[in-house]
Amino acid sequence: MSPAPVLEVTNLHKSFPGVKALSNAHLRLYPGEIHALMGQNGAGKSTLIKVLTGLYTPDAGHLTLDGRAIAPTRTEDAQALGIRTVYQEVNLCPNLSVAENICAGRFPRKPLLQGRRIDWAAVHAEARRVLGQMDLAIDVTAPLSHYSLSVQQMVAIARALRLSARVLILDEPTSSLDDAAVQRLFTVLRRLREQGLAILFVTHFLDQTYALADRITVMRNGETEGEYLASELSRLALVNKMVGAPPDQEPSRLQSRAAPSGEPVLTATGLARRGALQPLDLTVRRGEVLGLAGLLGSGRTEAARLLFGADAADAGSITAAGRTRRWRSPREAIAAGIAFCSEDRKHEGALLDLSVRDNILLALQARAGLRRVLSREQQQALAEDYIRRLGIKTASADTPIGQLSGGNQQKALLARWLATQPAVLILDEPTRGIDVRAKEDLMDQVRTLAHRQDSQGMALLFISSELPEVLHCSDRVLVMRDRRAAGTYARGELDERSVLEVIAAQSSASSASSATSPA
Repeated sequence: MSPAPVLEVTNLHKSFPGVKALSNAHLRLYPGEIHALMGQNGAGKSTLIKVLTGLYTPDAGHLTLDGRAIAPTRTEDAQALGIRTVYQEVNLCPNLSVAENICAGRFPRKPLLQGRRIDWAAVHAEARRVLGQMDLAIDVTAPLSHYSLSVQQMVAIARALRLSARVLILDEPTSSLDDAAVQRLFTVLRRLREQGLAILFVTHFLDQTYALADRITVMRNGETEGEYLASELSRLALVNKMVGAPPDQEPSRLQSRAAPSGEPVLTATGLARRGALQPLDLTVRRGEVLGLAGLLGSGRTEAARLLFGADAADAGSITAAGRTRRWRSPREAIAAGIAFCSEDRKHEGALLDLSVRDNILLALQARAGLRRVLSREQQQALAEDYIRRLGIKTASADTPIGQLSGGNQQKALLARWLATQPAVLILDEPTRGIDVRAKEDLMDQVRTLAHRQDSQGMALLFISSELPEVLHCSDRVLVMRDRRAAGTYARGELDERSVLEVIAAQSSASSASSATSPA
């Protein structure tokens, strides 16, 4: 007879103004199992976790723990029930000792006759006891900052386990860890599984899922697509369920056309960042659209940010504008003719209170410097030219960009970088959150920018979670999987199904780690 679930979620619904975040969501966590929660951006994973931890109150549905109905309305409620969470960003105090971080808020204290002072000997002993459950022996009196990020993750787990946790939720715990640190964390999680803990492991990495998980729940568009035993669900089937590709649908294909013959304008060699991207080789030519395909967390955005200098690379080099180097800042990338439209339009793109004109001219003026301010007439003429060329629907150039639709905001940001006349334009999820017609307009602009007939076509790096968009726009496609390149393919070599097969293929690195993991 199979055990009953420790935690069960049934028919969960949660809405926000204009958004249905969860609809009829289900989840069952069993003792002594590691349960992977998988899904693309917007699938509802984060909302579900916030309901479980008391941050959100559901609109409808039921939560039970050991068969009893529960309704946590604060994080303290969830913690008292034994539901503990470790988030992607380690939320500890690096200036305090390991023991202080583990026991903070509930320090062992001396008897009343001794003034109820903190019993530091007991604090250190308690920290060693909890870490001992994880087979981790470190100096608990040392500041947390003395230890690596992977050890800090272990300390965060130890803090969660100290108070009789029944359920441990790990939200993207490996996103900033290298392979060695990931394996160390997995060893700890397997030990905790053997002790009977129910573990919910939220991740985007297929290799890690199959190396660790006993059971998988897939979410898509706020709903639970299904629950599966990991041993009975193939990688390709998992990817199809995550992205929602119907098996009988005629797949989109890269239609063949003559390969661009322009010279390379951007080359990356061995470009890498610890915990973010494995060494990557990449070349983009003038007049070419190179598409980056892959699941969320595969390394697409991480590669784009390294190519633009938004993040610092640990290894490798970039060749652009005749020089080979590693960017120290976006300013150097811009000077070399590289432009970048971030996927985060609100926080890294549009300045919502400024006018359309000011948003368009921002990058050009920043590159020119304060001593070379464009005249008001030049600013107006340039803004109106791009408003006309890109079909930006706005009452005037003076309209605050925050009053525009998402698609028109995205066009204005595209105009911002076109005004700098870049050699390379990196577009990260340019069609996210905009309507179908605006998507078509933007993709038409992408193809036009690259395939001009006057030898002035740009080199474009096009990133999208929508495979039909990548296949429609790109001359070549580089498929990313688990922070590394899985292969580069020319037009005519791929369709949606074959891209999914490349994404789902098991890497040699994961084969090795899976072979050493327990069944």
